Amino acid sequence: MSLSKISTFSDFTPPQEYRKTKWPLEKQRVKESPITHDIYCEKGSIMALVAVDYTSPTAKQDFVRSLRETGFGVLKNHPLQQSQVQGIYDDWRAFFGETRKSDFTVPHNGTGGFYPQTMSETAKGNTIKDIKEFFHFYPGDVCPEDLRPGAQSYHENAMSLASELLQWIEDESPAEVSALYSEPLSDMIENSPKHLLRILHYPPLTGDEEPAAIRAAAHEDINLITILPAANEPGLQVLASDGSWLEVPCDFGNLIVNIGDMLQEVSAGYFPSTTHRVANPEGSDKTGGRISIPLFCHPNPNTVLSERYTADSYLQERLRELRGEA
Repeated sequence: MSLSKISTFSDFTPPQEYRKTKWPLEKQRVKESPITHDIYCEKGSIMALVAVDYTSPTAKQDFVRSLRETGFGVLKNHPLQQSQVQGIYDDWRAFFGETRKSDFTVPHNGTGGFYPQTMSETAKGNTIKDIKEFFHFYPGDVCPEDLRPGAQSYHENAMSLASELLQWIEDESPAEVSALYSEPLSDMIENSPKHLLRILHYPPLTGDEEPAAIRAAAHEDINLITILPAANEPGLQVLASDGSWLEVPCDFGNLIVNIGDMLQEVSAGYFPSTTHRVANPEGSDKTGGRISIPLFCHPNPNTVLSERYTADSYLQERLRELRGEA
């Protein structure tokens, strides 16, 4: 059964082969969806992602429909305070400009702390490192003490909202899809030690960058869902079904939520993990940096995602892929 031919929420039947065979992970992306919403043009190509008002009576339905059809949802008038987000942007922009950041350099990948550009990631299928540096914040792990209260508070607030949004997703899942969930989606993330707040700094471009290098090459997220306040600069793009790149709204105050591979696995492909990237700025924008604070919401390691994977076995397989060991 081709997932791209599903025309409504109700006529989805999870393909048995999804549960019983090990599909190539990078190929299981649903790139086409039905024309049932105003984010689509007549031929089914995504034209624009429209922000859903969190306070609207139909917010749950509209938000989950957007996730289902595009892999992304954009919320406005949501509970996360803009002043808190702006404070994190300001504080961490200053941190990345300070020499003390080197004092927090991680001893190896996979721990909390500062990752300089020399330790930046290389997206699967690419050989060139992304143009970025970042700090991994885990509650209770290493962090500059003056920045810990703000990061901790934001982490808690964003996780609370993530739990609510996962409940929305479950509420709007067809019975045949929700029957696949080994436990409520919001329970999967409760007290998980794997949630990662990544504070990203994309530095200004100097012209000396490696040819073809971009801020973040095309990739999919590994986790269940990602919570991302609109960054202080544009650049986030999602891959449309026609192969074009769609700008994700970056209006300050918007909240961007995208599906990760684990939710795709849990739902047997009903909720698609969508390819996205952070493109380089053009013209005078090259002289400005970009701060972004995605929160990657991970299930507890022993959570059963499917007959094939627990959350931990899935994560370890993906990490081996990224290291080129698969």
